Formats: sequence, C-alpha cells, structure tokens
Amino acid sequence: MSDDHTDTMMSPASNDRVLPLSAKRRAALVELLGEAIAERIGVYALPESFRLSVVIPVYNERDTIDAVLDRLDETGLPLEIILVDDGSTDGTRARLESLAVERHVRVIYHERNRGKGAAIRSGFAAATGDVVVIQDADLEYDPVDFWWLLQPIVASRADVVYGSRYTQASHPVSPIWHRAANRLITLLTSIAVGWRFSDVETCYKMIRRETLEAILPDLRENRFGIEIELTFRLARRPGVRLFEVPIRYDRRTYAQGKKITWRDGVAALWCILKYSLTVRRPGRSGDRVTRTDE
Repeated sequence: MSDDHTDTMMSPASNDRVLPLSAKRRAALVELLGEAIAERIGVYALPESFRLSVVIPVYNERDTIDAVLDRLDETGLPLEIILVDDGSTDGTRARLESLAVERHVRVIYHERNRGKGAAIRSGFAAATGDVVVIQDADLEYDPVDFWWLLQPIVASRADVVYGSRYTQASHPVSPIWHRAANRLITLLTSIAVGWRFSDVETCYKMIRRETLEAILPDLRENRFGIEIELTFRLARRPGVRLFEVPIRYDRRTYAQGKKITWRDGVAALWCILKYSLTVRRPGRSGDRVTRTDE
C-alpha cells in the first residue's frame, strides 16, 4: 500500500468529525498500540484495489449536494460516487450537470420523480465497487462513519452492515411520533425476519456488491419501502452475515426539506406484511444482528 493511502481512527459514538490518518501514521499507531487495540478504535488498512460505491438518491437538494460531496471527499476513501437525480425541479439537475464535469462523479437522471427506492435501484445497478452504500443528499448522515461501517466487511466478519442511529449514548432528540414509528417498524420487521435490528429505517446500509447483486433483480419498491424490502431480502438470504454499528445522526426538520411522512410509515407496515408473505425465510430465526459493542 502506498504511503499516501489513508486509514482512519474514530469513535462512532463521538460527535466530533475525525479525518483519515495517513498510512504512515496508521503503521506508527499499530506499532505503538498493537493490532488488536488499533482495530478496536478503528485503525485498519483497506485492500489495495478496494473501492466503495456510494449511491446518492437526489430530489430537490440543490442547497446541500455540494456539502455532501465535500464530506465524501474528506473521508479519504477510494470512492465511486453515483448521483441519481429523481426528477428534481428546484435547479438541482442543472447543478448536477455541472458537477459531472467539475468532479469525478457519475450522474443518472430520471425524467420524472419515481421515488427514493427507484433512485436507489438505478444507482445499485450502476455500481461497480467492492462494497456499496447508500448516502442521502442532505446532511443528516456523516460519511466519515463509512470507515466504521466498513471495518467488519474488510475483516471478513460481515456481508451487510447497518448504521444504527439509536445504539449510541447521544443522539438528537426526535419528535415522539417519529421515534415511536421507527421503533414499531423496526420491531415488527425484526419479528418478521427473525433477526433483532435496532434501526431498519437507517439510510446507511453497506453491502458487499456480490451480496447486493444476488437480490438486485428482485427489488421492486419505488418509495421509502425500499428500506423494508432490502432488510427482508438481505436478512432472509441464507448465509448473509449482518452487523450493526452506531453512527452519528443530525436530524433535519420538514422546514429544512425532510420528505418522509406518516403515509410512508403506513406504507412501511404494508411492506412488512407483504414481504413477510412473499420473501422466503431461511431455516433459523430469532438471531440477533451482531453489534460492534458486543
């Protein structure tokens, strides 16, 4: 690995943003702390030719998309960035056309608004990296946490990693209805799939590409139901190893452009019922998704 390749050290429960370490500094830390302790605090090396595909569904995010791309650059990770414009009408599309020239990103355009799920599926189909992750186009999620999400995959302990907003000691206070709905959806999904999750509605779902390709032809959801469908198809696929890690989360308000509504919560309940009946369960159930604090 070349000396200018970057690694990182961070605490996923911290609110401080930590930029990547150089490979030289990583080596020095490993020598000082030992490999086991270094891995425990998130200091590890990536494979030589590794690349992470970041799929970003975009709908009317003109004011935040540049900041999101800046944050992605700050991770120091080798990235393939795929932006999917889902029929934006606020000038986002024109900005994306410029970004396709100014920055090393790929842009896919939907001629009309088809929904977040449809945008994610378009991005998944175009991804060529070793691992694929979803990134929202607002600033609720911080991609520096990708390093922490990647660690169990790089260590060959996981095929799928969910970033949980609710397993850390501190997180923004959400409206009671929002948190209650999330807990209900997560509980019902966990019961249905036979795995105990803490946050199935999280944006941060990181998946080995070969695992994703196995379910991609079957994905159908066009709106926010994609979160439930992905969870069912991944959790019920035999042999898939599931992890959760804590992530930071900076919730935005509806005045700031948040789009999910109570109707999407009702739709999520319908998706739970639908995929409970249509996606076959593997032999064993009742297991708990592995968490990094266990």
